[in-house]
Amino acid sequence: MIQEMECCTLCPRGCGAERMHGKNGYCGVGNEIKVARASLHMWEEPCISGKRGSGAVFFAGCNLGCVFCQNHNIASGMTGKEISVERLSEIFLSLQEQGANNINLVTGTHYVPQIVRSLDLAKQQGLRIPIVYNTGAYETVENIKRLEGYVDIYLPDLKYMDSELSKEYSHAPDYFSVASAAIEEMVRQVGIPLFVREEFMGRTEEKQWYDVASYQSMDEEGISMIMRRGVIVRHLLLPGCSADSKKIIRYLLQTYQEHIFISIMNQYTPLSHVSAYPEMMRKVTPEEYEDVVNYAIELGIENGFVQEGDVAEESFIPEFDGTGV
Repeated sequence: MIQEMECCTLCPRGCGAERMHGKNGYCGVGNEIKVARASLHMWEEPCISGKRGSGAVFFAGCNLGCVFCQNHNIASGMTGKEISVERLSEIFLSLQEQGANNINLVTGTHYVPQIVRSLDLAKQQGLRIPIVYNTGAYETVENIKRLEGYVDIYLPDLKYMDSELSKEYSHAPDYFSVASAAIEEMVRQVGIPLFVREEFMGRTEEKQWYDVASYQSMDEEGISMIMRRGVIVRHLLLPGCSADSKKIIRYLLQTYQEHIFISIMNQYTPLSHVSAYPEMMRKVTPEEYEDVVNYAIELGIENGFVQEGDVAEESFIPEFDGTGV
């Protein structure tokens, strides 16, 4: 019996749903683990996907429910297959066998107790690749602390600083204060980023480790480097919200310097379900994106990722068809 799910307090919503008794929480799911897809994923940051792919496990449900969500068909909790803790551990091991660079837990906030149990089982049976926790960052510090010693790489969003924007688009006026506290705990747990050559991933011997400075120099030589430990904070630009984006980037650079990487994302795709928000029914313009990237450069960003080309396409959104589940 998972006490936190009796009257659910796993996330900042604190909705109190009796998930252990078949009631759905704000996240849209009950007590059973629900997964929509588990497969090699090539579209994460280069040091996460590498050449072999990230072993992405897409969980159903979400505690944010952003109005513009790119994965809206699973965020509602309506899509996905219910599985056991034991089956989830088998999925982790299968992805490792397929050559995944890591296990990428996508939107697992509302399943953290079960995820921990699954990781324990999988590690007993030989799971050894890094664990990535991929989250919208609307997390309690307590929930992140449950993952200490289990997660090697944190991949949180930092979506907003402006409480009016977070209230309007994610129904969470306290988003920045909550997310920034969660990210602080993530950085405390894993520290400065470390990397390894991709060909050494998953091996127990002869690993070659590099710090941030080495990663940059090796990457320039075209050698595939994979993050072994660290934090990458993602920020997705939204149309018309460049001023808030700049505030977020300044905050991250001033707060964490070289202790994190920052991923400035240009893949916002206006889908039909956002039509109630006319201002969101367009892509971010090249000028908007270039302006924010140039601002980050002027501030002195060194550890970061940007996106090139037209990445705001629905083709970049995977099929949530139960593959690998």
